Amino acid sequence: MEIRTILVEPKLDENIGAVARVMKNFGFSDLYLVNPPDIGEKAMYVASHAYDVLRACEIAGSVEEAIENSVIVAGTTSKHGISTNKHLRMPFFSLQQLKEKVEGIRTGGILSILFGSEDTGLKNEVLMLCDIVVCIPTSPSYPVMNLSHAVAVVLYELSEVDGGMAAASGAIKLASVEAKERLFMHVKTFLDEIGYKEHKKEKTLLMLRRILGRAELTVREVQTLRGILRKAEWKVQMENFYKD
Repeated sequence: MEIRTILVEPKLDENIGAVARVMKNFGFSDLYLVNPPDIGEKAMYVASHAYDVLRACEIAGSVEEAIENSVIVAGTTSKHGISTNKHLRMPFFSLQQLKEKVEGIRTGGILSILFGSEDTGLKNEVLMLCDIVVCIPTSPSYPVMNLSHAVAVVLYELSEVDGGMAAASGAIKLASVEAKERLFMHVKTFLDEIGYKEHKKEKTLLMLRRILGRAELTVREVQTLRGILRKAEWKVQMENFYKD
């Protein structure tokens, strides 16, 4: 599985250079930047011998653009949820669980790992796009990590993953983030059609996103779920027709 590191609205170009450096330290090179500052001499200096990673990075105007073609999107946070009602950050994966998940996936797809800006971390609207949330355990007395340090911790954990598994014969093709997004929009439309309570809709959709994100849906499974939704929609339409 290919690992894509995505920095969402980083503030300091030297931190971008530091991230490029730790990526090369652990053998990774796929770097995306969402709305970054100008990359100047500080970034190049800090990147040092990882200048090639920095030079090859992709600039994206939105998170949606950066996660294109991914099969799993993981958001990182140092603040995990404290209630199962707070679905943005709960349930969360430990770094070991993330590693085990990647090791267990026999596909050549892309795992995108999102890191937030230095001052705010990942915003709620970005976390809502993530299949899973990964919590980096830190001391409660000072939970906020430097951006490049957070990237280093996560990539170190993933650096020992056997890359040969990604090329295994008979690999199951997981659904892309775009296919899953179409499924979620289909679910939203279906909830509208059945008169699902408006104040519950957002939380329900987020909960389903987390459940289906952990499920590692295949292309066929997404098609099957959408087929079930279409059948249910047809049934509801027929019932409403005969009522009228």
